[in-house]
Formats: sequence, C-alpha cells, structure tokens
Amino acid sequence: MLPEDVYKTIETNGEATYSEKRSKFLAFAIPVTTVEEVKEQVEAFQKKYYDARHVCYAYRLGERGEQERANDNGEPSGTAGKPILGQIHSKELTNVLVIVVRYFGGVKLGTSGLIVAYRIAACEALETVEHIEKTINGTITLRFSYPLLNEVLRIVKEEEPKVIEQIFDNDCVVRLSMRLSRLPRLVERYEKLAIASKGDLKIEKDE
Repeated sequence: MLPEDVYKTIETNGEATYSEKRSKFLAFAIPVTTVEEVKEQVEAFQKKYYDARHVCYAYRLGERGEQERANDNGEPSGTAGKPILGQIHSKELTNVLVIVVRYFGGVKLGTSGLIVAYRIAACEALETVEHIEKTINGTITLRFSYPLLNEVLRIVKEEEPKVIEQIFDNDCVVRLSMRLSRLPRLVERYEKLAIASKGDLKIEKDE
C-alpha cells in the first residue's frame, strides 16, 4: 500500500506483442499527464495502424488517479478497454496510457478470450518499463520585506523544500514546494516567524 502522498507512474515507453488464435495484439505503455496528450497519442496510433481491426486503450491521469477512461473501439463492451484499465489499476499506476492494437486472425476469441488477451497484452507492455514512485507535493508562497530574508532562507536550508520561485527586492517573494506529509511542519515554522515579525511575513497556501 502506497503512502497517501506517493504515486507510481512510468517515464518511458514500453511495448509487447501477444498472439492468440492467430490474432495479434500489439500493446504499448505510454507516459501521459493530460487528456490532450492521450488524444494525440491515440490519433497517432490509429493513423499508424490504420489497417488494424481495433485500436483499444485505457488511461489513468492525476497524482491520485482522478481521471480515467476505457475504450473498446468496436470490440464487445467491456472486453478490451476495461481489462486494459484493470492492469493499470492492479499495478497502482497513474499518468499512464495503454494502447492495444489488434490484428484479427480469422478465429473469433469469444468474450472471455478477448478479456484475457487484452489483459495479458496490457500487462506485458507495462512490465517492460520501470515503475517509479513520485511524491505528491503542496506549495506555499511567502511574501515579506527584505530584512526578513535571512530568517526565511534559514528555514529553507533546514527543511529543504524545493524553491520554485524567488524574487529578492524591497518586497520579496519565495514560492516553495514540499511533500505533503512534510508540508505542515514547514508551514508551522513560517507561521511562527510571521507572528514574530508582527505580520511582515504573509503565507499563501495552494496545495
């Protein structure tokens, strides 16, 4: 079981080929982060494999897998997209698109046969690439006057958040990103500094 602020994904493409009763299944695992990327990839595969009987796919997007969809592309309902999506779920992956291209071999596989074939093809494609863990981060923005700069940066050095943006002027802005489980401690330290500075430090949370 993954911690709440960790998710698994892939960063490279993978592919596999599976054959069943002369039908050939070409499976591809692709890292994606937006629906637009999914559409572009699906359209590209449909164009490349224009002579295939079916180009089925499933995807899951978002650090917590908030968006997902399965598409059977003409196969009997639930026999292609759903088993593909099931493999993405079983491996606890997100920000992943799996496309399975089927070339019909002349022998019907039946509903259960199709489900098994698409599941195996998707599984094998996903197993050809490394599954990596990434943290889910939250961000805060700090606004303060220049004399407070050293105190702000001291906490940055000690807590080690990622600095996304920094502007050092009469009015300074520092934007920080940190793993969600560690973010409350960082916020607490800056809240104490805000009190000590009598409101000079303003904290904006945008997790």
